[in-house]
Amino acid sequence: MGNELFDCQSTLKAPVSISGVGVHNGKPVSVHFSPADPDTGVVFHGTNGSSEEQEIRASVATIGSTDHCTVLGDPRGFHVSTVEHLMATLFALGIDNVHVEVDSSEMPILDGSAAQFVDAFEQTGIEVQAVRRRYIRVRKPVRIEHGASWAEFRPHDGTRFEIEIDFDSPAIGRQTFESDIDAAVFRRDIARARTFGFLKDVESLWAAGYALGSSLENSVVIGDDHKVINMEGLRYKDEFVRHKTLDAMGDLALAGARFIGLFRSYRGGHKLNAAALKQLLSDPTAFEIVETVRPERGRSAEMVQVSAPVYAPWAI
Repeated sequence: MGNELFDCQSTLKAPVSISGVGVHNGKPVSVHFSPADPDTGVVFHGTNGSSEEQEIRASVATIGSTDHCTVLGDPRGFHVSTVEHLMATLFALGIDNVHVEVDSSEMPILDGSAAQFVDAFEQTGIEVQAVRRRYIRVRKPVRIEHGASWAEFRPHDGTRFEIEIDFDSPAIGRQTFESDIDAAVFRRDIARARTFGFLKDVESLWAAGYALGSSLENSVVIGDDHKVINMEGLRYKDEFVRHKTLDAMGDLALAGARFIGLFRSYRGGHKLNAAALKQLLSDPTAFEIVETVRPERGRSAEMVQVSAPVYAPWAI
C-alpha cells in the first residue's frame, strides 16, 4: 500500500505503583502496573483474599455490577471495583496493554479524579508497540432509554463525548460538556474532575456498604444547604459534568478498543453507559473494526476495515 504508517498499540515503558484507599470499602490498596505484550489488553490480577492469584480482563463481557461504580468480575467472588477512573486514563492516553496487580477488591480513589493516574503513566513513559491498533467505528445510531435518561452512539469522524446532567440541587443544576477527546483535552479538561456526592446520602450509603472511604480529600460534597462544603471549592465551574464525562470514558473503555464515533447521554451513569455499550456491540451492523492509516507526505488519514482477530474483546 506504499509508504503508509498505521496507528500502533502501546504499553508502559516501565512498571509503576500507586497506593491509596478504596472509596467504597475504605481499605488501603496498592496497585502495581507493568508493561504487557501487544493484544494483551488491560488485565487485572489479584487474590481478593483467596490462596491463588486470579485475573480478569477489562471487557464489557466481565462487567459484574454497575451500582455506584463499575465492577469487573463476580461481586460475590473475585472482582475489582471502581475501575472507571483508571480505564478512562488508559483510554485517553492510548495505553492499550497493561497488567494491573491489585491487593484489594477495589482500585484506589486517590483524590477522586484521574489526575494521579495521568501523572504516574506520563512520568513512567508510554512505549509504542509494532502491532496495529484496532478501533470500533460506529456505523449507525444506537440508542437506549431508561425513564427520563438516555444514551446513544452516533457516527462521527473522531471520538467525541456530549454529556448532559440535570440535578435538582441548585449546586449542580443542568450542565453540559461537549468535546472531541484526545490526550491533551483529557489532561486539561477532564482528568482533574472529582467524584461527588450529597451529605444527606452518607448514612444510607454507609448502611449499604458504600462510601466507607469517602472524605473531603477525595470527593466533592454538597451539604444540606445545597452548597459545596469543600474548603477549596471546585476545580472547574462545571466539575460535576466533567466528572460524569470521565466516568463515561472509563465505562466505554471496556469495549476493549477505542471507538470512533459520538457518545451522547442525558442523566446517565454507570448502568446506562454499560447498557448502551452492550446495545452497540450486540448489533454487528452497528459497528465495524478498522485500522487507521496515516499516509506520509501530508495526505489525510484514512480508515481500513479489517477482520476481527481471534481475540476480540468487544465480543459479548
